[in-house]
Amino acid sequence: MPDAGSGVLNAGALDSLRERLRTADALVIGPGLGRSAETESALLAVLQPLPCPAVVDADALNIAAQARFDWRSCEQSVVITPHPAEMARLAGLETPVVQADRQAVAARYARENDVVVVLKGADSVIATPDGRLHVDTHRVVALASGGTGDVLAGVIGGFIAQGLSAFDAAVAGVVVHAEAGMLVQAQRGRAGALASDVLDMLPAAQERLRRVVERRARVH
Repeated sequence: MPDAGSGVLNAGALDSLRERLRTADALVIGPGLGRSAETESALLAVLQPLPCPAVVDADALNIAAQARFDWRSCEQSVVITPHPAEMARLAGLETPVVQADRQAVAARYARENDVVVVLKGADSVIATPDGRLHVDTHRVVALASGGTGDVLAGVIGGFIAQGLSAFDAAVAGVVVHAEAGMLVQAQRGRAGALASDVLDMLPAAQERLRRVVERRARVH
């Protein structure tokens, strides 16, 4: 697709992107997107209205925060995956305020903006507009590496494309991503893990979780 000359999207990419999205089951947008003025206008044009469910991460979240974007105009299910600083920008808060009450901040933003929020970090919080809340208790140091959040966005998008609801895809994505991180950490230790290591471990993580579910089903 056309870019702004530095590998980022611009308005010239809109027609091509919209054509591809006509038959898409899900969109993941934000990682590596860039934050130029042209990219901002292109992103907002794609989001309003969305042609398919979307996972919005990284640069796209910062653009949305700066533009004070109204997520309710998307007309499709949206999952946003902010880290605490991105959540602070979106909600107009300071990062320490977000961290002081992660569940309340995520729940309020989800309710007021009609999005599923995945607030990343230790004890990741998944909140929905209708008040459902899930807290994932995995604490995986290896997932602090740069790029692992991009992997998470892709995993959630993949589950949405397979037909899961936005909330179920978010919960499943967070759990599988954390499990993959634990497997990487067991092999490489807490330091030195790469996002690509987590990506490569996703099939093993899903298989491990499948076996756990099957064992529990047999017990009951």
